[in-house]
Amino acid sequence: MARPRTPLLDRARIGETALRLVDEQGDFSVPQIARELGVRTASVYHHVDGRAGVIELLREHVGAAIDPATLELTPWDAALEAWARSYRAAFAAHPRTIPLLTISPVRAPRVLALYERACGVLLDAGFPPSEVIPVIVAVENVVLGSALDLAAPETMWEVADAAGTPRLTAALTHAGPHRADTAFELSLAGVLDRVRGMRAADAG
Repeated sequence: MARPRTPLLDRARIGETALRLVDEQGDFSVPQIARELGVRTASVYHHVDGRAGVIELLREHVGAAIDPATLELTPWDAALEAWARSYRAAFAAHPRTIPLLTISPVRAPRVLALYERACGVLLDAGFPPSEVIPVIVAVENVVLGSALDLAAPETMWEVADAAGTPRLTAALTHAGPHRADTAFELSLAGVLDRVRGMRAADAG
């Protein structure tokens, strides 16, 4: 019998299947991936290190949409801002992966390489090593929180009795459209201003 032209199972297909399941239902199981691919669960384990290995495939798939060229921009704050916007767009396309990824250590080599470049941007700009990870995590907090917010309903507050919450009602009336985008711009600008202040203090 001739061999199939394409392998029945590989890491790419496992990752794609897991991502589809998470997009649809918010989670996955290795047996479920095996059923979707028409193979035995043991066959999946030949390609990945259990559930943790699949989570890293998810991280690689989503992270592949983050443009690494953003970290080549100058000056450093332009690079950080562009990276944050690309990062947000990548995770906004798959917001249900965020709870899975944020509780699992980063191990995927390609993702670690992106963090290496982000660290280099800050270190080359003159930030002391002690400030690099806090800055990156602060940007990520804004990015991932906003990506989740984009998946939420446009109106998150359902006011049944406006008389009981007059100030909230007035604020909602004047909030305008695109709440998540407006909040992201405000948050990112605040973090970047604070980080610029840190750099200025270090230089002084």
